[in-house]
Amino acid sequence: MNQRANYKIPRLFPGVYLAILPYYVRLFRRKGTMERISVHQFMTLGASVLMGGTFLLIATFVTEAGGRDGWMSIMPGFALTIPYGIMVLSLSAHYPEKNLLQISELILGRWVGKLIGSVYFIISCYYGGLLLAFIGIIYEQSIMPLVPRWVLYLGGLILVFYLATSGIEVFARFSEVLLPIIVVALVLNIFLTIPRIEQGALLPFLENGVIPLLWGVFKVIPFPMVYILFLAGFIRFLPHSNRQDFAQLKSAIWRIGFLVGILDTVVVVIQILVFGPTETIRLLFGILELGKMVEISRTVAGVESLFMGVWLGALVIKCSAYFFMTSWGLETVFNLKGLKWRLITSVVFLTIAFGVQKGFYLSTKLSFVESYLIFPFALVWIPALWAASHWKIIFHTTNKPS
Repeated sequence: MNQRANYKIPRLFPGVYLAILPYYVRLFRRKGTMERISVHQFMTLGASVLMGGTFLLIATFVTEAGGRDGWMSIMPGFALTIPYGIMVLSLSAHYPEKNLLQISELILGRWVGKLIGSVYFIISCYYGGLLLAFIGIIYEQSIMPLVPRWVLYLGGLILVFYLATSGIEVFARFSEVLLPIIVVALVLNIFLTIPRIEQGALLPFLENGVIPLLWGVFKVIPFPMVYILFLAGFIRFLPHSNRQDFAQLKSAIWRIGFLVGILDTVVVVIQILVFGPTETIRLLFGILELGKMVEISRTVAGVESLFMGVWLGALVIKCSAYFFMTSWGLETVFNLKGLKWRLITSVVFLTIAFGVQKGFYLSTKLSFVESYLIFPFALVWIPALWAASHWKIIFHTTNKPS
C-alpha cells in the first residue's frame, strides 16, 4: 500500500534566490570600462539563452511531428546553431565592437540597415512580451493557481528589468551562476522519474519512415534561430583581440549547440518513456508533470516547486535577452537609449503579456513567432549579410592597386 508523502515543500520557495543573485553579481561589475564578456561567459550565457524554455515545449512539437521517433530530430535541428554562429562570429571579426544591425548599415546601406533593424526590433519586442506571459502562465498553471496573474507578470518583469539595467556583464555573470543549477535540476528531474518509465515505449524505431523526422527538424530549427538573433546583437561585447579568442569562441559555439541539443533530447526521450507519444503530445508542459511525479523516499513531495524556481530562472534569462535585444534595436535604429526607454519597453512587454489569456493561445503565438517570423528572418539575413561582406572584401582586394 502506497504511503503518501508526509512533508511537502513550500510553494513560495521558487524564485527567492533569483531576487538575490542579480544584486550579488552586480557587486563584481567593473566600472569605467566598456563591458566585455569572457569566452566562458559567452558559452554559459549562450547555452542559457538557447535552452531558455525549450525543454518545456519541445517534446510536444517534435512528438507531434515525428511520433515516438521525434527525439531523433533534435540534434540535427540544433546543429544549425554551429554554421550560423560561426557566420556571425566571422562578421564580428571583420567589424569589431559592432553588432549585426550596425554591420548591416555599413554593408547594405543605411536605409536597408534601418529596415532590417526595425524588423529586428519589432520581433524582439513582441517575442519578449510573449516570454513574459510565459513566466506568468506557467506559474499559474503549475503551482500558484490562486495568485493573480498580474502579480506573476510584475514579479518576472522586475527581475528582467533589473538585469537589463545592470548591464550585459552582470547578465552574463547571472547566467554563469544559474546555468549549472538548471542543468543539475534537469538531470535530477530525469533521474528521479526513471522508475516510472515504460519499457518499449520508443519501439519500433522509424515506424513511419524518415519523412516525419524531417518535419521534426523544421520544428526544432526555430529554437537555434532565436539564439542567433540574440547573438547578432550580443557580438559587440565579445573579445576579438587575437586569433586565439576567435578560435575559442568558435569552439564555444560547438559546445553550446551540443550541450543544449543533448539535454533537450534526453528530456524528450524521458517524457515519451513515461507518458507515451500520445500523452506527450497532449501535455502542454510535460516536464512540469514529471516534476509533480517526483517523491523522495515517499517522504518529501512537492519537489516540483523547487524545479519551478529553476525553470523560472531559465525563462527570466531568455526574456532578459530579448529585453536587451529590444533596447539594442531602439538604440541602433532610432538612437533612443536610457532609463526612460527601458521603462517604456517594460510597459510594452506588460501590455503584450496581458493580451494572452490562455496557455494554449500562448503556445500557438510563440510557435507562430518562432516559425514564421524569427526563423525566416534569421535564415535569410545572416547568410545574405555574410555573403555580401565576403564579396565586398574580395572585390576590394582584387581592385586594390599593387
